[in-house]
Amino acid sequence: MSEPRFGYVSPETLALFTDRYELSMMRGYRETGHTPEATFSLYFRSLPTDRGYVIAAGLEQALAYLRDLSFGPRALEHLREEGFPESFLEFLSAFEFTGDVRAVPEGTAVFPNEPLLEVTAPIEQAQLFETLLINQIGFQSLIATKAARMRDVVRRRGDDQTLVSFGSRRAHGTDAGVKAARAAYVGGVDGTSNEAAAEAFDLPVTGTMAHSWVQSFPDERTAFEAFVGVYGEDSVLLIDTYDTVAGAEIAVDVAREMGVDVRGVRLDSGDLAALSRTVRDILPEEMDVFVSSGVDEFFLREFFADGGVADGFGPGTSLATSDDAPTLNPVYKLVAVEEEGELRPSMKLSAGKVSYPGAKSVRRVVDDSGFRRDVLARADEDTVGRELLVDVVRDGDVVYESPPLDEIRDRTLETLEHLPPDVRSIEDPAAYPVEISEGLAETTERVRSELRSETTG
Repeated sequence: MSEPRFGYVSPETLALFTDRYELSMMRGYRETGHTPEATFSLYFRSLPTDRGYVIAAGLEQALAYLRDLSFGPRALEHLREEGFPESFLEFLSAFEFTGDVRAVPEGTAVFPNEPLLEVTAPIEQAQLFETLLINQIGFQSLIATKAARMRDVVRRRGDDQTLVSFGSRRAHGTDAGVKAARAAYVGGVDGTSNEAAAEAFDLPVTGTMAHSWVQSFPDERTAFEAFVGVYGEDSVLLIDTYDTVAGAEIAVDVAREMGVDVRGVRLDSGDLAALSRTVRDILPEEMDVFVSSGVDEFFLREFFADGGVADGFGPGTSLATSDDAPTLNPVYKLVAVEEEGELRPSMKLSAGKVSYPGAKSVRRVVDDSGFRRDVLARADEDTVGRELLVDVVRDGDVVYESPPLDEIRDRTLETLEHLPPDVRSIEDPAAYPVEISEGLAETTERVRSELRSETTG
């Protein structure tokens, strides 16, 4: 019986984070001598439930993967045991990405059929990256969007309440928990409760206390006195273990008696809007009210509509899992393949899964009132608007320096300000206009016609 392990994907096995068919196709490309240049596009076909936009995230991790990917001894031995021939393993042992990548910077709003990322490389290289790129960019973009919606509810009221991601314990694994904290920060939250995420990404970290702290002492007053004795002005006291109103009164008494300006209290159960009003009246002005339990954008809307008052919120499960829309469903599709030394547009004709052919340009048309529309065009087409896709890898070398997370977060917040208000609605949002350029429409119809002609003989 093998020894149990906590981490299953390490730098020496990261190259194996791919699906078998990608390795099978890589081997097939090599053995048949079919190794043309190809372009793959990563995008989503439709927006998740009640989403009017998606905030792009995860590019920094995707670039690190492309830069550092290698098949080490442990990965090669696994593939050897799986039956791959030595000639293919020799190719993998010297694997190095040599292609080009264009991508949308993190913190940018994107819409259906717009590439978040495009890879152009020999097909056996580009094919390998499908699983991990979808995993990294799809997940973080989903969580960043959820966070942006929460931040937008707060900002549209003209408020600036603190949002701290509390969801690591409910995330789908340790890696997801850490990446969710990063993506939530990209989307506009102010920090995390998770120390590993704080260390990995230099995020602001904060925490309060659990009910177990209070329960472990003889009474609530003793518990609060002990906590304030250790943490002083940084103390945030959880006041709803027994009776919330009584807990608020005890917290005020303890702060006054100990001569400490306690930072605040946390509410985690009950009618939070009503309790927040009552507690706010009990507390001195300098003490904050922090609310957790079930926090998401819909909770925030109702909390404020019901007259709730708070200085901060701790979204948890809903944020780390995007529970109302748990997948972005991104795809990674071949859109061009080399023929006679030239990249030729390619597309699928499957019902409901048609793709636009060729490398793309995504142009955003902006005026003084904000974002007006996007234009999805051919990469070589001169059309209106500002190009969103930028070069991030050229000839295998990363040429894009990921900005600090604070700058990415600022881009998200600026993006929200420029999106039309009805597109930002958290329920039944309006569709943001994405036009297909004349050149892309003509190319799509031509390629479709050629493919149909070929398939019908």
